[in-house]
Amino acid sequence: MTDMIPLAVPNLTGNEKKYLDHCIDTTFVSSVGEYVTMFEKMVAEATGSVDAVATSAGTTGIHAALTAAGVKQGELVIIPSFTFIASANAVRHCGADPWLMDISEDDWCLDPDLVRAEIEKNCEKKSDGKIYHRDTKQRIAALMPVYTLGNIPDMDQFRQIADDYELPLIVDAACAIGATFKGQNFGSLADLSVLSFNGNKTITCGGGGAVVGCNKELLDHVRHLTTTARVWPDYDFDEVGFNYRMTNIQAAVGVAQMERMELFVKKKRVVRSFYEEKLDLLREKGISFFPATDGGGCWFSGIVLPEGSDLSQAKELCGKLKEYDIEARAFWKPVHLQTPYKNCPHSEMEVSEKLWQRIIVLPCSTNIVDVELEKVVQSLIGIMI
Repeated sequence: MTDMIPLAVPNLTGNEKKYLDHCIDTTFVSSVGEYVTMFEKMVAEATGSVDAVATSAGTTGIHAALTAAGVKQGELVIIPSFTFIASANAVRHCGADPWLMDISEDDWCLDPDLVRAEIEKNCEKKSDGKIYHRDTKQRIAALMPVYTLGNIPDMDQFRQIADDYELPLIVDAACAIGATFKGQNFGSLADLSVLSFNGNKTITCGGGGAVVGCNKELLDHVRHLTTTARVWPDYDFDEVGFNYRMTNIQAAVGVAQMERMELFVKKKRVVRSFYEEKLDLLREKGISFFPATDGGGCWFSGIVLPEGSDLSQAKELCGKLKEYDIEARAFWKPVHLQTPYKNCPHSEMEVSEKLWQRIIVLPCSTNIVDVELEKVVQSLIGIMI
């Protein structure tokens, strides 16, 4: 039986086992240990941040970041509808609701022009100086773009919007490790940005996340919140906190991964270029490719079926690739179409609704080899031509 070429699996061929053995030998397996400190330092340096707070997951990191930024029960947070549902879930964990908006076709990220237009059309400033959604009467508590696929949108525009309306600018940067914007690392682009280190990410800890940025006061608050808001050395607590700490075992894997971050990010970009070059002849069939901003991280690579295609056609193609022992999958269903969020305020969704059913993610692990990439390409060409 031929081995399946997987979609995206961890590349654990570095020092992961060595560092895990060290955790076990020293008994530092929980949330206290040298690898947590090392990992946070490496992530901060890689993102151009003053600090990093390691968390148990990307979702918990977003929840803590939004809470530290002042998001409360009954408020609204602006996010794109085209995102993994964890972005919306973290908002809801704060007791707030997402205000869902469409994306730009160019980068699949939140459309800044649309955001400004929606705020101007639907919001009003009240006597407290804050802006409120006219229909729902909810305060707009934060603006949270998502770095889709590791693409970084025009953050200068989002910074201006956030400043104009006095909104915290938080970013779901789950898969953006290694990405840059105008040649700089993204740690300074928002008040707080949150990474994920889930098993399918470019860098993994098996799970976990990290909150980064250049606002030390905010980051210190995040750290306080994620460590149960304990005031040391006694068992005193000054606010409702969370047990969102990353374990030393997770961080040990993360340290080994971060040692090869540049290699992994480079491989992701090589995979994307390989598919675009080798599958270029499929453009005649109406096929296009995933967008990639300058300096983007290229977390996933794949193809977009012609306009008018639907999810059944995408799944049918994935099924045919499976017959060749190739794993391929459809991608995110927009949040405004998900049961928990159907009643949330949202913009028109022309781009998201036209796009999401046509996306197919192709194998793009950082340890994928040329012969496997060639098999994916030739199989796809054989199916489609």
